[in-house]
Amino acid sequence: MIDGTAGVSGNRNADEALLDDAAALAERDPGGMLRHTASAGAQVRESAALAAEANLGVLADDGRPRAVVIAGIGTAGRTGDVLATVAGPRCPVPVIAHRSAGVPGWVGAADVVIAVSASGRSPEALGAAEAAHRRGARLVAVGAPDSQLQSVAERARAPFIPVPRRAPARASLWALTVPVLLAARSLGLVKVNEADLAETAARLDADADRSRPTAESFVNPAKSLALGLSGSIPIVWGSSPLATVAARRFGDTLSANARYPVVTGALGEAGRGRVGLLDGVFGGLVEGERDIFSDPDEDASDATRLRLVLLRDGGLNAEDDHDEPLAVEERRAEAVQTLAERRGVRCDVVTAEGGSALERLASLIAVPDFASIYLALAHGLDPMAVPAITEMKELSNQ
Repeated sequence: MIDGTAGVSGNRNADEALLDDAAALAERDPGGMLRHTASAGAQVRESAALAAEANLGVLADDGRPRAVVIAGIGTAGRTGDVLATVAGPRCPVPVIAHRSAGVPGWVGAADVVIAVSASGRSPEALGAAEAAHRRGARLVAVGAPDSQLQSVAERARAPFIPVPRRAPARASLWALTVPVLLAARSLGLVKVNEADLAETAARLDADADRSRPTAESFVNPAKSLALGLSGSIPIVWGSSPLATVAARRFGDTLSANARYPVVTGALGEAGRGRVGLLDGVFGGLVEGERDIFSDPDEDASDATRLRLVLLRDGGLNAEDDHDEPLAVEERRAEAVQTLAERRGVRCDVVTAEGGSALERLASLIAVPDFASIYLALAHGLDPMAVPAITEMKELSNQ
């Protein structure tokens, strides 16, 4: 056990045996991050019901907006990425995720601003809501009930969708995302029906069951992924825009929960430079020095190595008329896997499943979410308590 600064303690090396001890996992997870993450399916259902009570239909009274801005930071900001991806390239208006205070200078009465904050008090969401009200833009607010954000929405006579604060923001992605999607549906920008939501919730429930603490590592995809990433520098790439959103989400949770440095992005971007990491001092160079007859999982070398995680989408239906781009994405994914294999860099692949874009996204997010928590617990870290985040907020507020 290592004791660091700010009261942080943990183990430099992961305790693999711990992951198959359900009682020990519960003891090291006092805040219940595993339980909160397992509630993703329930979050979809509850948020859909709360959004149905928020009278979002009034958004359509003024017709289609010129643009939609989703304002928020962290997990709240990811909801804008999800909306833009689920809406797809055929969305009739620009969908912009905005992560700074206020709103872009061009926002006015022709636009819609969706302010999102799990706590209801983030400066980014509050500043955007206030600015939208001043400029006469249509406003929707999503956040904790009885919060500052709700007060701003009430002053602006704008729809407010309450999201009960039962978990940290990073474990509340689906509670925040569903209201954003349903607000966009009311504006005619995205096709998400009740069946899509039900299937997505069912997918999240099924993946939570597969990743449950009592399922042993050899049958638990999240534990297996966590063990593969242990002691490595993860690189997470998405094969498509949808998979890239999931890749960046995995980067968020690996950093916050497990405190691992991680490189994330799109395979298209990787092919313009970052794929060279496979040749570097943490990739092909160090792998080339390893005994080819050694067990890669039992290698005693202290060298830190890359571990590639490839999130593959594969696309939706042929009628979407994206056959050629999808073919390019699939060829690119195959090429990267081959490059990694040639250089001895281990590669994990998570493949999307489901009939709708939302369900496919959920299938790429659920298991990695659990993996980030198991990786934290294997190192003796409390995934809920991140002292550096708390201290940064305190210092910033001063």
